[in-house]
Amino acid sequence: MDWSTEIAAAAERIKGYVLRTPVVTVENGFGLNFPIQMKLEQMQHTGTFKARGAFNTLLSSDVPEAGLVAASGGNHGAAVAYAAHKLGHKARIYVPEMAGPAKVALIQDAGADLEVVPGAYSDALDKALAYEAETGAMQIHAYDALGTVCGQGTVALEWEEQGLDADTVIIAVGGGGLIGGAMAWLDGRRRVIAVEPETSCALNAALKAGEPVDVEVSGVAANALGAKRIGQICFDLAVSTGAESVLVSDEAITQAQHALWRERRQLVEPAGAAALAALMSGAYLPEPGEKVAVLVCGANIAPDPFGQAT
Repeated sequence: MDWSTEIAAAAERIKGYVLRTPVVTVENGFGLNFPIQMKLEQMQHTGTFKARGAFNTLLSSDVPEAGLVAASGGNHGAAVAYAAHKLGHKARIYVPEMAGPAKVALIQDAGADLEVVPGAYSDALDKALAYEAETGAMQIHAYDALGTVCGQGTVALEWEEQGLDADTVIIAVGGGGLIGGAMAWLDGRRRVIAVEPETSCALNAALKAGEPVDVEVSGVAANALGAKRIGQICFDLAVSTGAESVLVSDEAITQAQHALWRERRQLVEPAGAAALAALMSGAYLPEPGEKVAVLVCGANIAPDPFGQAT
């Protein structure tokens, strides 16, 4: 597959529907003795990069009369609901109980039909698959689909257009749509470091096993990075491009989350801070002179700081 052509086409397709998110350079911040470049993708519509994949999928597909269906930890569902509303489609979204009130509110505000499912993301996915089979609705996978991955890959394309100056790009991983898109676009031209929580580490486990495997999911970032199994597309790209995997603790994620607010007034959810946590905790140690970039990717903190926790 010609990833660069497909991702460039996706960027052109979604132009006007998504935001061009800012890039900043932080000199000697967050307790680090070296500068880092950061892309603030949490400033995207619905608070994450996922609007890119949702719009790319919908704009390159014939949506049936039955509309759309998606399973999500919260952020993907919000993006699909938002894109569906903007493009005039109906949507049904399934989320697990752990999704959190901020993400549930986003989905409801976009007018989607929402069902909160007992259990984890995999339980929500089972419900979505059953609804697809019953109604003929179009399923939009959260991460393991070409339209999704190419849409998320526009983050890396856009970042390079904005002057990405890094030897190494550090990105958090859930199911692998975002980092898959970045690996596809960068194609080994820059080192990619995949960051996962110690308690939700589907890519790390797959790389050790030599194939995607099921993992247990828990922890502070589970509602965004809690995929039970890494996507096949992401796994194949990680192997072919030589991406490296590191793990971070919940404590490190929370410390990075607090540091982003304290030092830069960036309010992000735990998943959005995970990549920075790899640097702050020493899970990834750059070589002297190595230029490093961090993708900040999610803003939907729970509880909503300006709302209710219920």
